[in-house]
Amino acid sequence: MTSTFPNISISTERLVLRPLDEDDVPALAEMMNDEQVAAWTDVPQPFTEDGARTWITEYAPAEREAGRGLDLAVTEFLTQRLVGVVQLGRTNWHIRSTELSYIIAPWARGEGYASEAALATAQWLFGDQKFERIELRTAADNTASQQVAQKIGCISEGVLRNACIAHVRADDGTWTDVRTDFIVWSLLPEDLEGAAEQLTDTSGFTSYADWN
Repeated sequence: MTSTFPNISISTERLVLRPLDEDDVPALAEMMNDEQVAAWTDVPQPFTEDGARTWITEYAPAEREAGRGLDLAVTEFLTQRLVGVVQLGRTNWHIRSTELSYIIAPWARGEGYASEAALATAQWLFGDQKFERIELRTAADNTASQQVAQKIGCISEGVLRNACIAHVRADDGTWTDVRTDFIVWSLLPEDLEGAAEQLTDTSGFTSYADWN
């Protein structure tokens, strides 16, 4: 039987991480059309509201139900504004390992939201879900993402040469693929020691049904 992640809400001092909802469609589409998102991810450009709705209603539920991963909206606790997305993917339930990635909206950058959301997700994975390894992959030139990995305690394990496709905008406005390296990072439960005060305790984790 395939293991799956539960529908979950994770609360921090400033954020609520919850399942994506159709009300997120306009903000999600706007966020995914940002230049930095286009440069460092494989999100189709331009990213339409229909694409956002398909992600929310079809792709994300299918990934969770199949046990492959989990997609969470990152929202501000006070305003409920969508400020980002955290994704878990390539999940291996036998070795209790998953890959974590994050996208922060341009209107919310510089606030530390990526590291706060990633730390909270990691604590939930290690504590509630009994995972033993989280992996992150950052493009060689994506210094902002690398800073988040370092901030949450990740250890750099090496470089996957020529394994990443980034994107640059050409003079005519179109996007061109460019090959670059992936830096591989890992996070183990013991790497979070000393970071607990930055996160909510386990009482901050509630089922989405209860939270909603």
